Amino acid sequence: MAQAVEEWYKQMPIITRSYLTAAIVTTIGCSLDIISPYHLYLNPKLVVKQYQFWRLITNFLYFRKMDLDFLFHMFFLARYCKLLEENSFRGRTADFFYMLLFGATVLTCIVLFGGMIPYLAESFAKIIFLSNSLTFMMVYVWSKQNPFIHMSFLGLFTFTAAYLPWVLLGFSVLVGASAWVDLLGMIAGHAYYFLEDVYPRMTGRRPLKTPSFIKALFADEAVVVARPANVRFAPPPAEEMHRD
Repeated sequence: MAQAVEEWYKQMPIITRSYLTAAIVTTIGCSLDIISPYHLYLNPKLVVKQYQFWRLITNFLYFRKMDLDFLFHMFFLARYCKLLEENSFRGRTADFFYMLLFGATVLTCIVLFGGMIPYLAESFAKIIFLSNSLTFMMVYVWSKQNPFIHMSFLGLFTFTAAYLPWVLLGFSVLVGASAWVDLLGMIAGHAYYFLEDVYPRMTGRRPLKTPSFIKALFADEAVVVARPANVRFAPPPAEEMHRD
């Protein structure tokens, strides 16, 4: 069992493995009182006035107490972060890192500026950790890039992946969780999807092109896809079917 978990962990792509490890270590550290959550949460005043810039990063690493909700989000982090990095961003580690950086920046700006709006300030003041929202953003981006995959929710009903964010949002509301956390992730995810996939098709321009200094941090290898000779991705010709 331990060997299987070790192999599963080693086979994760670098960004997924790094983020998952940092999230688990941070959350366990807080649960054991080794780290204080008060040193991690997003506090604009402490960031600006006391130069505690690490809070801009650490608030994405803490997933609250270790309970069923923690395991739920670790599953989604490991699954959809891995799926994106291995498939949509295969051979493009720098682009995937830039997507997460873009999402984290959008989420932080929404919370900071939302806290200045009178009718929304109270709701945004309660959002001091954005880890769940960043995870939800990855789920949203994956669902947009794989809209026709059939899924099942707890074996109760089936739906296509395009509706996955809305199903999870509805589930969060049913269990009494804050809808704002998921909504922020959907907003950030849609902003990325529009600027990366929709806008370039409309205009031929790509505003989210990964900066060269980020590409220099990651040495991506060329992707070679091997296709076995006996695998078909389309029905065989009618003549071949009759010949059999």
